[in-house]
Amino acid sequence: MRKEAMKVQLKIIQHLANCITFTTTGRKNCGTRPLMDEKKTESRIIGGHDAMVGSWPWQVSLQHYTIGLGYFHLCGGSLITNNTVLTAAHCVKKNRNAAFWRAVIAVHHLHAHNYYTRKRRVSTITVHSDYDSESYENDIALFTLIKHVKYNNYIQPICIPENDTIDLYPCYIAGWGNTKEKGVGKLILQEAQVDVFPLRLCNRYDSYAGRLTENMVCAGSLTGRVDSCQGDSGGPLMCYFRNVSRYYLIGITSFGLGCGRPRYPGIYVRTVNYKNWIDAHLIAKTTDVSIRWVPIYWIVAWTVFYIL
Repeated sequence: MRKEAMKVQLKIIQHLANCITFTTTGRKNCGTRPLMDEKKTESRIIGGHDAMVGSWPWQVSLQHYTIGLGYFHLCGGSLITNNTVLTAAHCVKKNRNAAFWRAVIAVHHLHAHNYYTRKRRVSTITVHSDYDSESYENDIALFTLIKHVKYNNYIQPICIPENDTIDLYPCYIAGWGNTKEKGVGKLILQEAQVDVFPLRLCNRYDSYAGRLTENMVCAGSLTGRVDSCQGDSGGPLMCYFRNVSRYYLIGITSFGLGCGRPRYPGIYVRTVNYKNWIDAHLIAKTTDVSIRWVPIYWIVAWTVFYIL
């Protein structure tokens, strides 16, 4: 009987290990789009249009609950692990209570959820401690989901870059935000290919006039023909790295002067500069999970061993 008890203990410990490490599961298999042909993607013209179903399997709609109105889309986000969404800090400037948020994953039309769509409540919201609402410096936040999601053709995490090499790759933005300044949002996910510009170009006196820092990325179109807008905040600026055949989260939609104005491309958080911050908080959340589960599993293991 003791041998059988030991086997049960071993299974419990193995299951505990899986629970402890679930927040980092899939990081090595990030940035892939099972339903898409990358050759077709790279030939798209610059400009916004409806995305195909499954185009961006890490795209998340972050929705806030209002009493009497229900949930409504407020910001975008990017799935980076099976229970973590990366977004912009300014999205939660006035709404930091996690209980009023949910993340909707694998959704194409905001009002038409499919069998593969997953809705998850939020357990914690972590905002960068040095976020500045005036300058938008450190405009980054993490949403931790109460329950993790399983990866499939419609749900995948996006990669976090290790370095800042983005000049030679096609880059895209996506979201449900307004299609013009002072306009209305779209129910169907929109996508567009964008150009990434040197900061010195966007910091010229006739553009952002020195406001941009090394923690930011300037992307879009100098003519204003493609841009992110209200409702796209927190969503991804993603680039395809041909040498590894993966997409990387180069930026997080942060701010801009208006929408689609000439000489004022959109400004994004430079994700690579925050990799250490992201990793540190993922580890912290994993530790929190382990502390919560260890007592339960050891009690069960002790009981099984001594009773049997």
